[in-house]
Amino acid sequence: MHSLQSLDEKLLHPPLIPHLYGWKRFCVEFLFFGAKEARSCLFVGLFFLSIFIVPKSGIWIIPRYDVLFIIAITIQLWMVYSKLETLDELKAVMLFHIVGFVLEVFKTSANIQSWSYPDFAYTKVLNVPLFSGFMYAAIGSYIIQAWRLFDLKIYHHPPYIFAVITSLLIYINFFTHHYFGDYRWYIAAGVLGLYARTTVVFTPYDRERKMPLLLAFILIGFFIWLAENISTFFGIWKYPNQITSWSMVHTGKWSSWALLVIMTFTITVFLKHIKKTVYIPR
Repeated sequence: MHSLQSLDEKLLHPPLIPHLYGWKRFCVEFLFFGAKEARSCLFVGLFFLSIFIVPKSGIWIIPRYDVLFIIAITIQLWMVYSKLETLDELKAVMLFHIVGFVLEVFKTSANIQSWSYPDFAYTKVLNVPLFSGFMYAAIGSYIIQAWRLFDLKIYHHPPYIFAVITSLLIYINFFTHHYFGDYRWYIAAGVLGLYARTTVVFTPYDRERKMPLLLAFILIGFFIWLAENISTFFGIWKYPNQITSWSMVHTGKWSSWALLVIMTFTITVFLKHIKKTVYIPR
């Protein structure tokens, strides 16, 4: 616990190297960027590591999905106890869990069957294992941790009301596209206009850098899509076309994850200490 807090302190206030220019500066900044990214993925990394190492048969008499649920709760409680996450941040993470779990229940229902969880579990509710919500919570945990470690600031963020409406439309479309058509690309077009001028300022080492916030959404969505491919390969859940043999998750899911990241980002913005670093033009 103390070692992680010490690591955070070193990442937030690194020892400065004098006369750092050119490729040397690039290497140092890239090293610290990677270290902060890895630290931000603490919950994600530990959770997905458990997915890889927990055998399909489970541990002792406990089914695999139940073991993963216990591990996810343990990691989350440990992060709060060790003050790597605050109670307010935990509330936001649990909201991500609920939002994700509701979506899972709908997507795996008998009428929809977008994907399925084939294994038995005592902690299944409406055919969805409770650990699944933590996969969505992991996205929120990453954003919260990265915000602190990179000292993120958001400039030209759209008015909150527009961001909230867009997020609601994104979430609703995940349900309604099964009945009324998929409007994700119309929503995506609206997102492009809404966040076109928005930039995220981050500090990998000692200087602030910036990038378009839209690019950040796309990149995070891509890495989640990669994680989804790994998870389906290990049989944690399966799409209909993966029942008999594994195949790569359709690239269209990348766009879905990027949109989900936007929704998660919007929820995160409303945390008190984060809202202070978001600047909306008048």
